[in-house]
Amino acid sequence: MNQNFENLLLRAEQLISRIESVLPQPLSAPDWSVAVAWRYRKRSGGHAVLEPVRHIGSMGLHDLKEIDGQKEKIQRNTQQFVDGRSANNVLLTGARGTGKSSLIKACLNAFAPQGLRLIEVDKADLVDLPDIVEVVANRPEKFIVFCDDLSFEEGEPGYKALKSVLDGSVAAATPNVLVYATSNRRHLLPEYMAENLTYSRTPDGEVHPGEVVEEKISLSERFGLWVSFYPFSQDEYLTIVAQWLSALKVDAATIAAARPEALIWALERGSRSGRVAYQFARDYAGRHGG
Repeated sequence: MNQNFENLLLRAEQLISRIESVLPQPLSAPDWSVAVAWRYRKRSGGHAVLEPVRHIGSMGLHDLKEIDGQKEKIQRNTQQFVDGRSANNVLLTGARGTGKSSLIKACLNAFAPQGLRLIEVDKADLVDLPDIVEVVANRPEKFIVFCDDLSFEEGEPGYKALKSVLDGSVAAATPNVLVYATSNRRHLLPEYMAENLTYSRTPDGEVHPGEVVEEKISLSERFGLWVSFYPFSQDEYLTIVAQWLSALKVDAATIAAARPEALIWALERGSRSGRVAYQFARDYAGRHGG
């Protein structure tokens, strides 16, 4: 009888172990010494981990051209943050390929020696932001939670979680975490023509948005710093092309000769963005021995 009971206990323990192995586990802290950037990822079964990013591009702030005003704002805010002074959450908006994400990565490279760290979070995982904040809250480093290409559709759950963190709710407030997000649109929820009808006008002519519009712009307003990016002119685009070709060890004469091809490349792609300039430079340098 005792033997049967012991066998039953053993089988019960094995069953409990199997159940525990598939249940979602609390987010645990990684070995912070192995990297300066991390990705938040969900495994099968709902397990969440912070994966180290072991290979980060060597892009520096000096590599980014024709966005000096935007660069100065982000650099200043980040410097305040790593110095332990007050700083703002940041929303970078504007034309695609103009350097929004590159600027954040360059800031990480610049300030990592001063204790800056970055955690990249997909939009779908923003509901777990409070868990991420809790894991890093007592660390001495400063953490940027980075969400690239951020926008929401109606009813997405990450919207409220992000609002909570930006508002500094009791559960989320911590001085060593800021949110840096990029988006192609300033208002992070879709807007519809019919919503313009909800605007009201006071007797003195002042215009007020309706409740629906107010809700849609409220998330953007929770970012303390807005930084806008604009399409590049032809001269600005060519300056960026020259910068990347120089970085790829192409000589000055060859860079000058590349201008017509660079313009055709941009015309074929319908864009004079920094991304297009970088792609052209890689192609041209590869063909000319760079």
